Order: sequence, then C-alpha cells, then structure tokens
Amino acid sequence: MKLLGLIMLTLILISALVAFIFYYVIIKPFHYWTERGVPQGKPVWIFGDNWVTVIRTHSFSEMAKMAYDRFPGTRFSGMYQFFVPTLVIRDPDLLKQITVKDFDHFTDHRPLVPPDADPLWANNLFSLTGQRWRDMRSILSPSFTSSKMKAMFLLMNECAENFIQHFSKKDEDIITFEMKNVFTRFTNDVIATAAFGISVNSLEKPNNEFYLMGKEATDFSKLSKNLKFFGYFVFPKLFDILKIGFFEKEVRDFFVSLVDGTIKTREEQGIVRPDMIHLLMEAKKGNNKYGENGVHDTGFSTVQESEYNKRMVPLEITDQMITSQALIFFFAGFDTVSSLMCFMGYELAVNPDVQDRLREEVKETLEECDGKLTYEALTKMKYMDMVVSETLRKWPSAVVVDRVCTKPYTIEPKLPHEKPVHIKKGDVLWIPIFGIHHDPQYYPNPERFDPERFNDENKKNIKPYTYLPFGLGPRNCIGSRFALLETKTIVFNILRNFQIVPVEKSTIPLKINKKAINLNAEGGFWFGLKRNKS
Repeated sequence: MKLLGLIMLTLILISALVAFIFYYVIIKPFHYWTERGVPQGKPVWIFGDNWVTVIRTHSFSEMAKMAYDRFPGTRFSGMYQFFVPTLVIRDPDLLKQITVKDFDHFTDHRPLVPPDADPLWANNLFSLTGQRWRDMRSILSPSFTSSKMKAMFLLMNECAENFIQHFSKKDEDIITFEMKNVFTRFTNDVIATAAFGISVNSLEKPNNEFYLMGKEATDFSKLSKNLKFFGYFVFPKLFDILKIGFFEKEVRDFFVSLVDGTIKTREEQGIVRPDMIHLLMEAKKGNNKYGENGVHDTGFSTVQESEYNKRMVPLEITDQMITSQALIFFFAGFDTVSSLMCFMGYELAVNPDVQDRLREEVKETLEECDGKLTYEALTKMKYMDMVVSETLRKWPSAVVVDRVCTKPYTIEPKLPHEKPVHIKKGDVLWIPIFGIHHDPQYYPNPERFDPERFNDENKKNIKPYTYLPFGLGPRNCIGSRFALLETKTIVFNILRNFQIVPVEKSTIPLKINKKAINLNAEGGFWFGLKRNKS
C-alpha cells in the first residue's frame, strides 16, 4: 500500500508540474493584455491570432484588418503573433505620439532574423537597431533625395522603353500577360541598372541569373520560407543557435560576389555611374551630402526625411555593409514595387474611366515636353499622382509595420474605460496600415477606388496620420521616392502605347492570395495590353 501511495503521490506531483508548466508556457502568455486592462480577442494556444493564416482561411491582410476592426472606438487593442503579445495602435494622435514625438522609445523594428544567423540581413538598414541604425540612416539619407532620383530617372526610363519595345514587337491585337511576372522583370532590370550598374533585359532574357536570384530571394509562397518565418517567431533562440539565415547560401554568395566585384572594378578603373552602388561608395568616403536644389518631389505619398535623420555622423562603412544595403534595396524593390504596379494596373483595367483620364494626361504631358518624357514633366502630373496615391491607399505594399519598445513607456488614459498601459522594453507595437486605410471614418466607401480622394481640394482634408503607405516618423521607408518614380515611369510608358484591358483569364474582383505573406492576387494578375489607336 505504501508503494502504491508513493506511486500515486508521484503521479499527482508530476501531473501538477505538467499542469503548472502548461499554464505558464501555453496559457498565461495569452492573458498578457487582459492583465493590463487592454481589450483583446480570443487567441488560439501557440498560434495566437495568426491561427487563421496558419490554416489559410484568411490572408495576412485580412487577419491584420480583423485585429484592427475588433474593438471600434478604442485607441488600441491587444493581439498575439504566436506567443508574442502585440499592441495594435488604432488612434492617429497616438500614432503621432509614438512614431514622432516619443520616437526615442520606439526606434527599432522587431528583429526578424537572429543577427548572428545571417550577418548580411542583420546589417541592412531595415534590420539595424539603436545607434547603428541612426548612423546608417543618416549616411544613406542623402542617397534618396529628389535630386538623386532625378539622376536615376534616365536609367529607369531606359528600362521602361525596353519594356515597351518588347511588347510592341508582338503581332497580337491583345497581348495577354501576367502582370506580377512581367513587372518583377521590369523592377529587376531597374534595380540591376540603378543599384548595381548592370544592364539586364529580363523580358528578352527571362532566365538571366540576376532575375532568378531575385525571384528566389523574394519568393514567400515556398513552404521552406514559411517554415522559416514560423521558426523565427516561435523558436528564435533555437534558430539563432542553428544559424538559420534568411537568404539561401547561393543568393548570399551571388550578391556578395556581385557587389565586391563591382566595387573593385570601379575603384580600379575610376568608373562613375549615377546608381546606388556609386552613392554608397561615396557615402563610404564621406562624400554623400544633401542637395535638393529645388528639384520637384515625386508625389503626395512621398515621405519627407526627418530632421532626426539628417545628422551626418562619421561612420566606417565596410563593403559588407554596402552589400547589405544594396541587397535590402533589391529585396524591397523587386517585390513590393512590382506589387504596387500590379494593383495599379488592375485598378486601371477595371476602372476604364480612370484609365482614359490618365491616358489623356499622358498625351498632354507628351505634348508639353515635345514627345520626350522628362523627370519634371512626370512628377508634375497631378492625376497620375492621384491614381498612384489611391492605389497605395487601397493596396498598401506594407499591410502593417511594427515598432519595438526600446525603453519603458506609459500610454496615459484618455477615454473613460482606459487605464495606464505600461509598455516594457521589448514589447511590440503594430502600426495597422491596411486597417487604417480601409476605415470608413477616414475613407468613406473604402473598397471603392476613387483617385478624387487625392485631388487638390480633398487631400487637404485627409486626417493627419491616417495615410501612411510608407510608414511614419524617422523610421519611415527611405525608398519612397524611388518606388513612386519607378511606378509612374512604367505606367506612363504603358499608357502612351497601350490600354490595359481585362481578358478571359482575369479574376474580377481579384482575390487576395491566402498562401502568401505579402499582398498578392490569387491566381495572378492576368490582363491584356491593347494597342492605342493612332
């Protein structure tokens, strides 16, 4: 009997221990926000609010919007990215407070990849934290001014002309094409020439190595990439120990070799091109300086560089740092900018009245600049800018952006039901871009594509901090000018020669792909190019 009693006692103690561990490891983490008086939904154990994306009943954008819409009338609410408690900031004034006024408390993004696992990723501007980010941003900022974009415009326009020439040779009344495939090839060529100084024509040579490596680096539909993301979120320490990097070895080796070879050749031969590698090399020498000289900016959506980021600091830049910046520039430009082009192409195809009006502006602009498009003429096109701005409103390239608390912070109560929320160092906040852009209190009938929201009269009435396609505050997207200029350049050249029209394979209305982390269309963007009547 004593032995039986001892066994029973042991089993009870083991059960209690298992229950204790289960509660503190699996259950308690999902009470983080309720314990702090913050409203939250009903997260699922382990997966949190991400469970709907894991089982693929919702896209990431739909999940993010659900989190935003869950508690109307609140300034913030809680959610969980797997085990990570995340505070969703809904109120524009609070967004301003956090991203601008109190930016020193929220300078960093949440690290996606453990720094030691992939140094090439860890050293890019998006991943850098603290003082290292501040120093690198101040060094890189002069490379993205309007005057620098004007110098790059000729390179972009040359790629756009190659694009048009490729399709003009086809003997078809309506040329059916998948926009994501075609536009990634265009953005690939632009980045190749404007960042790396390499001339590539990915439509004529579809299997060139530069394009294939870019596609491999940005393919988020692959199971292996999704498993990596899952691991980074759920088992970050394990992935750090195992040194599981973000980029595949062949991708890393390709870009390291490319940048190292380019730098060496230019230094030995004194080659100068108006591209990103040159600007980064100049930054390495300390020669990068601001200089706008009255150059017209790229549009309403352009984010202005904060004075916070204009402090030029001495910083030793290595070739590996240059490679890291060039790679993140490629990474962002290859996929996100091509997505903007796809959604804009889709909206023009399904809203022919908008496309016709934009085509008329294209014709007028060509007449004003004697048939040769210039940087100034393109950036002064008002309706073009309205269409691009509305596309970014309805289909922002970044569904959300995050901030990590870098030193303790308190959100003071303002509404009757609120109490102080103490945010600890390391806590994660979400800026819900997609949710805000689809909130009817800021944009009535938000699913309607309406460029008139951004005409001269209406855009003045847009509530501050409710239009944020490129983020907010000093940590906004440094490449907004490049993305806008590139998009306007290709759309101008297309409408100059073609109409974008629906075809049999078109999916209207489009459905968001639930398998992809980034915003994309299920089944692709299939449309046609129909030659303009002379």
